[in-house]
Amino acid sequence: MILTVTPNPSLDRTYEVPALERGEVLRASAERMDPGGKGVNVSRAVAAAGRRTVAVVPLGGAPGALVAQLLADQGIEVAPVPVAGHTRSNIAIAEPDGTLTKVNAPGPELTSDESETILATVGAYSPAADWIACCGSLPRGLGPEWYAELVTRAHGAGARIALDTSGPSLLAALAARPDVVKPNAEELAEAVGRPLATVADAVKAAEELRQRGAGAVLASLGADGQLLVTEAGTWFGTAAADTVRSNVGAGDASLAGFLAAGGEGPEALAAAVAHGAAAVQLPGSEMPTPADLNPAAVTVTADVPLDRVLSEQGSPR
Repeated sequence: MILTVTPNPSLDRTYEVPALERGEVLRASAERMDPGGKGVNVSRAVAAAGRRTVAVVPLGGAPGALVAQLLADQGIEVAPVPVAGHTRSNIAIAEPDGTLTKVNAPGPELTSDESETILATVGAYSPAADWIACCGSLPRGLGPEWYAELVTRAHGAGARIALDTSGPSLLAALAARPDVVKPNAEELAEAVGRPLATVADAVKAAEELRQRGAGAVLASLGADGQLLVTEAGTWFGTAAADTVRSNVGAGDASLAGFLAAGGEGPEALAAAVAHGAAAVQLPGSEMPTPADLNPAAVTVTADVPLDRVLSEQGSPR
């Protein structure tokens, strides 16, 4: 079982339009409504692969009830934590060339009691979890040390932790030694405080995160591929995507594939790359099923192309 924790979930609405024209009335050619948030997306991808997953989510108001229903409809066990505020609603506008414009709401402010209830709920499910994926931004009311506390408690229960967050909450959590962290190029650059222009720069940055406490680093480098840096070695994976429709949730699908494949080594990296490549070819934040995957298109190598210039270079914010 893969347990996911999403402190700031959302109700996501995606509209496909011919072009985004500011100040005009736009007519969508298609629309989707999905439960959102990075950990929620990991659960959706795990469930799409036919694996058991439980999603710990603080939910409030009508949007929260709808998120719970949408998750249940997808075969995901929900461990809801009731909160006083309303779950946020996000809007994404997708254009035919793959350009995506997003408006993310801030979400509710959680109380200390609500924070403790989330941690206690995670603790109750931890003994049964193969992995715990802790993902996304922290809502108002939770300090940057919150993920560090979660990692410490989960390790105390014998669970393995994959952490996908950024900024101060990522840096604070490194001292608690998460088993895997999953930044993208921009988040990796922000964590080390300098630009990343090449794959070699990304490898060096990932090694620095390991020195600070991360067990392994699974870095998404956009269209350039993915990088896995561990104590056992470093691998680089790529896969071609025929058509990019939406990159929403692609990194979350990658993490789900990685964890479902065991969460370590080149085989898990290959699964991550296959899931990410499949996700970008689907509309909105739709998660890939096994039928969407093309493992034959994936290449994973220990001969890392260090001199390759990143097409989506990471820069600290």
